[in-house]
Amino acid sequence: MLCALLTAGCAGTEAAPAPADQSGPSPLTASAALGEYATVDYCSLLDVAAVVPGATAVPTFENCRADLGSRTVLVGPLASAADPNIKPYDYLGPVPDGVAVQQSTFNDQSACSRAITFADGNRLDLSVTDSGTGDAASRCKIADAAVGSALATITAGKVGRLSFPERSWGGIAPCALLDGHDVDTAAGAGTQPTISLTGHACIRGNVSLKLTVETAPPAGPAETLGGREARVRTEGAFCLVDTTQPAPGLPGRRELAEISVVETAGTAGDGTCTLARTAAASILPRLPKA
Repeated sequence: MLCALLTAGCAGTEAAPAPADQSGPSPLTASAALGEYATVDYCSLLDVAAVVPGATAVPTFENCRADLGSRTVLVGPLASAADPNIKPYDYLGPVPDGVAVQQSTFNDQSACSRAITFADGNRLDLSVTDSGTGDAASRCKIADAAVGSALATITAGKVGRLSFPERSWGGIAPCALLDGHDVDTAAGAGTQPTISLTGHACIRGNVSLKLTVETAPPAGPAETLGGREARVRTEGAFCLVDTTQPAPGLPGRRELAEISVVETAGTAGDGTCTLARTAAASILPRLPKA
């Protein structure tokens, strides 16, 4: 009886077990994964030798482009807007907590596209595109390998950074160049500039400005706009004005400034390009010269 009473007494005074740790791993956001968006070196996310051996990779301000023959692999850009083409996908590799790998059905006859969507809803787009017919299974195998490469770099904390030497357009705030009355006519009265997620593009009404690294040779005849050699062309509803300069810190490469004006009534024509030229005459003189 005494033993039983002692046992009961001991049981009544026994300390409660420590609560289980409920914290768990933190869901991975895009900012935690990539750091400052404006300086991400997207080519550090792509192990070219393993994913697309023999390709030539070019880092731009918002993606990494690797070309091999008729095939192009893109890692980036970052996006935040909803995309109805993004669908669930059973990716077989390891994925950090709070991250989803999805597929995109856009242009799936010639491309295989993936999206790494982080816990905050921002996503990193990746794609493999063939300019010819290509092979769908091969494209998607490379796309999945690119996803694995990006996630491995992120989880290892080895995301590289771009640096922008003096007079590089990578350090320019593009919205500052659209925030002037000289752009009012092309942009639309009362419009306000909105910066892109990566910080290297800006939209104000009907006008947009993108600053990046050129990955394709210029097209169309040259003309002088805003004191610079520029090229004007139409693409569907857009009239675009491009100009380039040698890329500081990237020997053999050129930086690209692309101004576009959209024709809201249909296909771009002479009137749209007049507005694009007017906008370019205001914007281009304000860009530093390398």
